[in-house]
Amino acid sequence: MSKDIRLVIKRQANPKAADYMEEFLIPYFPKINVVAALMEIQKNPLNAKGEVTTPVAWDCNCLEEVCGACTMVINGQARQACSALVDQLPQPIHLAPLSKFPVVRDLVVDRKVMFENLRKVKAWIEVDGTHDMGPGPRVPPKVQEQAYALSKCMTCGCCMEACPNVNPKSKFIGPAPIAQVDLMNSHPTGALQRERRLEALMTEGGIADCGNAQNCIKVCPKEVPLTRSIARLNRATTFHGIKSWFNK
Repeated sequence: MSKDIRLVIKRQANPKAADYMEEFLIPYFPKINVVAALMEIQKNPLNAKGEVTTPVAWDCNCLEEVCGACTMVINGQARQACSALVDQLPQPIHLAPLSKFPVVRDLVVDRKVMFENLRKVKAWIEVDGTHDMGPGPRVPPKVQEQAYALSKCMTCGCCMEACPNVNPKSKFIGPAPIAQVDLMNSHPTGALQRERRLEALMTEGGIADCGNAQNCIKVCPKEVPLTRSIARLNRATTFHGIKSWFNK
């Protein structure tokens, strides 16, 4: 292993500024992750030419691959910087912001659209009041197992980055909110709003815009069964559409 770690980072000072590449050399430490490497630059912001520069901006929070905040493109693949170990990456390590979201600065992007899409499909379970309503409904173990797999989504954006149908010419909401509809509809209380969620998925940018490329499931760090949910909801929205047509 080289005594230095080479990082080539795509940088952008603000949303309207032009992007550029900047290379950094930092001392090698065994078993460090990309976040730790970025912290070294923050402590001593010198580029590979020895020039003083601004510290690189990036997001992070939990450092345990739970929050999804540190998602970026590392050597061409969307993943979390906290779980990307330098020892396992070929050098130079290329870092870039997610391309499907507006850049705020350097590696920081605005993922607001993901939360707007969750709101669009009503990906929550409504509770009437804050008082104690007694024990909740019983959920069969098989449904619990399915729900747990879907609940691991951390809204990191990897699936959006990998999906070819998420692009400037499409309003596709992406795989993550679709899977969350599946999660909410599987709950006995959430099922009370099932039809509203299905109708939201049937609007522009909904499930019909999925091209079934299946890239999303390949990059999901939590192995959320995204394509299984998409298949289930394709069936559910089709039946709901036919039922609505006959009820006119």
